[in-house]
Amino acid sequence: MNRSSLVDRAQSCLAVIDVQQYFLDKLPEAERPSLVARIAWLMRVAKRLEIPILATAEDMNRNGPLLPELALELPPGSIVHNKMVFGLHGQDDIRDAAAQMGRRSFVLTGLETDVCIAQSALGLAGAGFDVTIIADACASPPPHHQYGIERLRDAGLRIASVKGIFYEWVRDLSVYHERVSDLADDAPAGLTL
Repeated sequence: MNRSSLVDRAQSCLAVIDVQQYFLDKLPEAERPSLVARIAWLMRVAKRLEIPILATAEDMNRNGPLLPELALELPPGSIVHNKMVFGLHGQDDIRDAAAQMGRRSFVLTGLETDVCIAQSALGLAGAGFDVTIIADACASPPPHHQYGIERLRDAGLRIASVKGIFYEWVRDLSVYHERVSDLADDAPAGLTL
């Protein structure tokens, strides 16, 4: 992976990892709505730009489903994978689904930064995928989010922001004006584009 290169939308897959009420409830209450709004908005951007979305929920029988407001953002016919491991690349059906997408670059969002995001990122990178972690679309209870980001950065992985990945995916003004300008106008509160 070349950390200095831009993320190519034609090779990207957006991974939405374990955004379940069980994990969300561990976060400071004030952080929850903006995190969910940023992830939902990125999902809308990905759909508009024809970037596939891989969604997981950890042990749904115990921890519940993907948040309904995010499940509604999935493209028709999408499934939410019941993840029974911490790193998504460690489970056969999820690994197969990722391979079938035919993409080499994974953009990671979700919960929790220091566990499932970190293990997913390291597993994908170890398998040769380009990995970008969206720091403001991931979370863990404090101070663990920062520990997770530091570990991933120390491992040589790319850390970006919602704003940053949006502009890397869009890349030029014709794509912006023709495909996503209305989404930019409807960005979540606190996200200045």
